[in-house]
Amino acid sequence: MKKVVLINGIIGGLIVSTLMVLSTLYFKSTGDFENGMIYGYASMILAFIFIFVGVKTFRDKYNNGLISFGKAFTIGILIALIASTFYVVTWLIEYFYVFTDFAEKYAAETLAKAKAAGATEAELAKQTAEMARFNKMYKNPFFNALITYMEILPVGLVVSLISAFFLKKK
Repeated sequence: MKKVVLINGIIGGLIVSTLMVLSTLYFKSTGDFENGMIYGYASMILAFIFIFVGVKTFRDKYNNGLISFGKAFTIGILIALIASTFYVVTWLIEYFYVFTDFAEKYAAETLAKAKAAGATEAELAKQTAEMARFNKMYKNPFFNALITYMEILPVGLVVSLISAFFLKKK
């Protein structure tokens, strides 16, 4: 089980990390964050295909074609944790060493959109204060890592549940 989890977790992690680096470089060069969330979650889904692959490989090659829901889910979550850790470490490196002005650029774009949508000066001031408070907390690597895990792990959890449900075989 360990080999299947490591191989598929590392492959998933390399995929999600590589796609993150490429999209971050794109966003950094263009300043356009418009579809960032779509690209990010699409890369996560693509990487988490290896949860399904890993569970199926374990079931078919190492477990005589049989696997319980619990075992399949455990394998899926372990793969998701490895891939997610790649994602988090990559983001921490990017945030603290490459894209150091991310928070400021993101805040400026968010405020510009709010202003274009007709937000009042009071609403803009409130949003500016909230973003400044969040950005201050986000500079803490532990908090940053926690928030970043919260982006990707729920997706891995869902894919693990779906994979375990469809691949279980007693």
